[in-house]
Amino acid sequence: MSHRTIRLRLGATATAGERSYSILIGSGIIAELGNAVRQDGAVRAVIICDDRVREPHASAACRSLAAAGIGAEILSVAAGESSKSVSEAGRLWNALATLAVDRRTQIIAVGGGVAGDLAGFVAATFARGLPFWQVPTTLVAQVDSAIGGKTGINLDAGKNLVGAFWQPRGVFADIDTLATLPDREYRSGLAEVVKYGVILDAEFFAWLEQHAGEILLRDPAAVIHLVERSAFLKARVVEEDEHEQTGLRAILNYGHTFGHAYEAAAGYGRLLHGEAVALGMTTAARLAADIGRIDAGFVARQDALLRSLGLPLTAADLGTTEWMPPADALLAIMGRDKKSIGGSLRFVLPTRIGHVELVDGIDPAIVRRLL
Repeated sequence: MSHRTIRLRLGATATAGERSYSILIGSGIIAELGNAVRQDGAVRAVIICDDRVREPHASAACRSLAAAGIGAEILSVAAGESSKSVSEAGRLWNALATLAVDRRTQIIAVGGGVAGDLAGFVAATFARGLPFWQVPTTLVAQVDSAIGGKTGINLDAGKNLVGAFWQPRGVFADIDTLATLPDREYRSGLAEVVKYGVILDAEFFAWLEQHAGEILLRDPAAVIHLVERSAFLKARVVEEDEHEQTGLRAILNYGHTFGHAYEAAAGYGRLLHGEAVALGMTTAARLAADIGRIDAGFVARQDALLRSLGLPLTAADLGTTEWMPPADALLAIMGRDKKSIGGSLRFVLPTRIGHVELVDGIDPAIVRRLL
């Protein structure tokens, strides 16, 4: 089976060390998972999956492991953001203890961002750390959340407030799994793809504009290209700032300060993550225009691309605004965002297509008015 490989290199010398790994992108590559896990020294595995993909994708992973001589059990979690919770992490910890999991057992996350974030956090914390693999089956996970080692769960106070940096042993992005993805979830993943064009790659942004039709039709060549380019850009940023110490990795959160607030305010599960990010990028662009960092042409161009990919620009585009709380409530949520310092808001804002910066000191009154 042919695939494309991106190598993510971590460590002081940026050479192939124990925390460096490969991101494989292609068609039918779940079948190759078992051999990779066996070569990594595993004798046993536990698959943690979204219950919607137990069949066919988690079962396919299980068959691949079995063919490589690795015994595996499957633990499933309910689909949706509400599963990224303290209670669900606790249930999985206890399940692993009941299975007598030891450090020669590897965890395989199969599903979207929820399954990957939750399984990765459980792997990072059980027995003080178990090796794990990402098998992302949604677009948002293949281009973003499965890459880079961020794991975590949500609190009522905000999204991803508890978590750990825990890099996978490898990522298997099988584009065939996207065939089972509902249209709404596929479009949601495209928000993260647009993000990469805005923050890092003007040529990629233009390519997305030119190929929106093929992308929406899930043309295999277009899908492989957008997954590969997005994964490459994410990997290069993670290599330079794995633990968000220099501020570079923060650029990946373009639209997310607003987006995470919208998700928390709506109640986890009402908005898909990409929908919230699309709303967040729209608000962030208007904020950047309001303070003179970009012109109206940037806003119009980003709006047009989001629209062409079927993504919302306003809450009304989602059919209702009932969930939208007062601006002060959103500001309070945003003040708890991981990028904020002492409650002071920080935003990733564009200066042009392909470049963004982390900005402090914006007058809350401007943000309140936009909200």
